[in-house]
Formats: sequence, C-alpha cells, structure tokens
Amino acid sequence: MQLKLLTALIAVGLAAATAHAQVTDRMIQSEATAKGNVLTWGINTQGQRYSPLKQVNAANASKLLPVWAFSFGGEKQRGQESQPVIANGKMFVTASYSRIFALDATTGKKLWKYEHRLPEGIMPCCDVVNRGAALYDNLVIFATLDAQLVALDQNTGDVVWKEKIDDYAAGYSATAAPIIADGVMLTGVSGGEFGVVGRVEARDPKTGRLLWTRPTVEGHMGYVYDKDGNKKENGISGTVNKSWPGDLWKTGGATTWLGGTYDAKTGLAYFGTGNPAPWNSHLREGDNLFSCSTVAIDVKTGQIKWSYQGTPNDSWDFDGVNEFVTFDMDGKRVGGKADRNGFFYVNDATTGQLLNAFPFVKKITWASSIDLKTGRPNFIADNRPGNPTEAPEGKKGSSVFAAPGFLGGKNQMPMAYSPDTKLFYVPANEWGMDIWNEPVAYKKGAAYLGAGFTIKPLNEDYIGSLRAIDPKTGKIAWEVKNSAPLWGGVLTTGGNLVFWGTPEGYLKAADAKTGKVVWQFQTGSGVVAPPVTWMQGGEQYIAVVSGWGGAVPLWGGEVAKKVNLLEQGGMVWVFKIPGAGGGASHTAKAGGATQVASN
Repeated sequence: MQLKLLTALIAVGLAAATAHAQVTDRMIQSEATAKGNVLTWGINTQGQRYSPLKQVNAANASKLLPVWAFSFGGEKQRGQESQPVIANGKMFVTASYSRIFALDATTGKKLWKYEHRLPEGIMPCCDVVNRGAALYDNLVIFATLDAQLVALDQNTGDVVWKEKIDDYAAGYSATAAPIIADGVMLTGVSGGEFGVVGRVEARDPKTGRLLWTRPTVEGHMGYVYDKDGNKKENGISGTVNKSWPGDLWKTGGATTWLGGTYDAKTGLAYFGTGNPAPWNSHLREGDNLFSCSTVAIDVKTGQIKWSYQGTPNDSWDFDGVNEFVTFDMDGKRVGGKADRNGFFYVNDATTGQLLNAFPFVKKITWASSIDLKTGRPNFIADNRPGNPTEAPEGKKGSSVFAAPGFLGGKNQMPMAYSPDTKLFYVPANEWGMDIWNEPVAYKKGAAYLGAGFTIKPLNEDYIGSLRAIDPKTGKIAWEVKNSAPLWGGVLTTGGNLVFWGTPEGYLKAADAKTGKVVWQFQTGSGVVAPPVTWMQGGEQYIAVVSGWGGAVPLWGGEVAKKVNLLEQGGMVWVFKIPGAGGGASHTAKAGGATQVASN
C-alpha cells in the first residue's frame, strides 16, 4: 500500500513538473516577461518588444555589468540576428547556419545544441542568418536555411518532428522565427530574389501537421488540410491577372521572410510581404498584389481579411515585410509599420483603413507623400528606373538615384513600442542608391532580379539613427545618430529605457523619454540582433546576441566598403545589476568565463 502511494505521489510530482515545463497559449499571451519568461519573437505576439520590468531603470542602468557570455564557437560566424527565447530557466538561441543552443539562463552553461545538416545547394539571399525560435508545449521550433521546420525537445534537444516547407533547389529558404497564435504555428518563406511564391503556413505546433496555406501573390490557390494530409481548395488569393500581367504572377515573389505578429483582440495575424519578382517593374504593369503589403489573415481559416499595399508596382526592392505592431490609439486597435520604403504607416488593425502615414527618414525620392484618402503613394515618375526595352539595344535602362536605398529606411531590425511613452523606437537608416533595370528571364533556382544597383551613404557623419517617433503626429521626439547603419532590433521597458545595438559592437541603453544614453557595453562584434529582458530569481537580466553580418556587408556597395573593418563573431551576452534583487554579489569563474552573480 505504501509503495503504491509512493508511486502515485511520484507520478503526480512528475506530471506537475512536466506541466510546469510546458508552454501554453495562455502563457504566450499573458506573460510578456512579467513572470520571468520571454516566450515569443517580439516579446509579445503583437511585436511591441516592450517589457514592464523596471528593476533596471534609467536611474540605475549605468550599474549594469556582464553576468555571462557564451560563444557559438567553430568557424561558422557570419551574421547573428537571433532573438533568444527564455522559459523555465533555459535560454534557447539560434545561430548562423541553422544551429540552436539551449543554455542555462542564469549561468550560461550549455545544456545541448543542435546543428541542422545543410545541403550544398542552399541559396540564402542575405547571409546564413536565423532570427529565432518558437516555444510551445515542451518543444522549441525553428526554421532552417534549406526550408525545413525542426521541433526539438526543450530538455534533451532530441528531434520530435521535422517537416519540409518547400524545395531549397528552387530558391526557397526560411530564416524567420515562427510565432504561435491561439494554438496555431504560423511561418513564412524566404527566397523572393529567386522567383519563388510567398505564402503563410499554419501548422499544429505539437506535430508539424499542415493546417492551411495562404499564398501572398494574387492568383494562387490557398488550401486547407485534413488530419490525413488531404488538401482542399480554400479560395484563390485575389483575382487572376487583375493586378499582374500574363504569367509573371506564377513566379511573383512577395515572400513573407520576416515572419508575422498576432493580436488576440482582433484574431488576426499580420504578415508583411516582400518585393515582386523580378525587380524590373516595366515587365509587370499593375499593382502586383499582394507584394510590398501588410496582409491580415484569420488564423483559423487562412483567409486574407484585409491588405494594405505600401509600394504598388515596386521598382526599388522595397520589401514590405517589416513588422506590423498593434497597439491602442484613440480608443482603437491599430497597427504601426515602419516600411522599407521610408514611410511610417498607421492602419486600423481590424479593417486595414489607413489612418496616418508620414516619412520617418529624411530623404525619400520615389514618392512625394501618401494620399490618406486613397492610401496610395504620390509617385515621382522621373525617379523610377528606366525601361530596358527603350534603351539602345535593350541592354540597360536609364539609371536613377533613389532614396532610401533598397536596404530600406528600416529593414529586418524590429522596432519597439512603449505604452508608457506612446512612442515607437525605430532603427532607421539614411542611404540611397543608383539603380537601373536590365532584361531578365526566369530560370528555376537562379537569381531573378533584372536590375543593378549601388548603395551610397547620404551623409558624412552618420547612416543609422535610432528615432523616437509619435505615431499620431509623425514627429521625431529624439534621435541618437550612428556612424554605421543600424541593423539590430530594439527593446523598451517599464524602467523608462530603450536598448539597441550597433555594428560597432555596442549594446546601448537610453532614457526612453529624452534619448540620453545612460549605458553602453562593447560586445566585441557588431550587434545585428534585438535585445531581450526577463526576470529570474528576483533579478532582471538583459541579453543580446552579438555577431556582425547580414545583408549590409554582402549587398551594401559603398556602405559595405565603409564598414569592412568590422569583425565577425558569435556570442550571447547577458547583463544585470549585481545585488539589485536584494542578494550580495560576488564574482565567480565557471566554464572558463568570468561570471558576475548574486547569492
């Protein structure tokens, strides 16, 4: 009898421990670091990158010290754009070349790692990056450069399921962090420069089973899938040939390569879409839906409920993938987006109605303004690259100077929104480009551009600028300029702080109201990733991944030459204020690295 009782008690204890370890929908929606975890890309599913934590604040941030640092090791450096996720004392962080590490979040001790075996023929557009993982149940799930999804046991690192997204040999890849929306895992695809077709997919996060797919190029069919994997048509996206000529929609691009956000109040997921393919806009007259757009998708059905297009008939590679961040304004649920094209948009999150639009960079040449009634840009016709068919021998169209450059007023680096200050904190860049069109034809797996370009800086003293922007007025409350382009994301907190990194290697903190820099730390390599914060053992921690790379050194033209002195790397850095949680601090050695810890 006693043995049976002991066995029952052990079983109950194990079940309780397992339940504690499981990440649930309620936790993803409600915690947002307040209870010690970072459970999703974007800090919350809305993508606000706001934490209410305030133990570290503008008054004491100068006391922040490194606690531990972990190296990704090996020769696989390149760009490190990952946002860590943290649950139950474990940090899960992805790295270049489709790797993921599980670390003890207090000490930095490696618990396990998984290296995805990549084939020789992968074709990533913009470095071998990965932007993070999703947590659900006892799984950690991430995407790979050969367009697969891998789900691992959080405790052991063992593969639980693995599913193929698409054919890497056709140019498909995946770099974004999946998100969990009301029990559904949502992912996008990369590869717009290879003439693939963008889409959003929904899967059961526990099994990887496909639930529905929604193409983001007008003319393609969406599907829903039953439990046996049989598919049923779920309606064509848009209308065939309404905004695309001929057959170009069949290889139309519009990839969803940055992933999405989700708002439980609207029940909608929001995905940005990339450039139409090819870049040569003279081949594809029309708006080319749903490229360079925000699409709002019902997570249960996969239906597009509304879309808003920032750059119709794009000719400058102004991907509209930037995150749509939902928040409350004037009693409405709205969303803000700092587009690659240089304009900041505010839309009704339920209907898509455009409420406001204004420049967030200082030089825009492709359009003079946005018509708030129609939602359309007022194009400057002379600043569109010329048609190659009108050039001598049809070899090259007339070149124009365009700003922003195709790397954008903002690119992959996510912004943050503070409900305290009601400001967005946008990592902006001021640069332009010479761009021209060229003849091009589609070939499976080959680059599909039809354009040439050279990125150029606009100013002698700075390219990047972190800007605090009021979404109601469009006014810049403050800015902190940076010599090199900003390529890492932003975090804001209840402690009246804004954190961001620079390619020169600094993680910085500023007063969220004034922009006064109150702390900075040199990480040893460029920061092109977003910081996070969480609470553990009564102490607030801040972490960021450091490792220079991404698109700038690969595609940056004259700007790339300007920053070629920067060194690559691959580290996670973690900081706190010793003793801030009430314990006495001490310094200890662990695993060959110095740690600052608290008793």
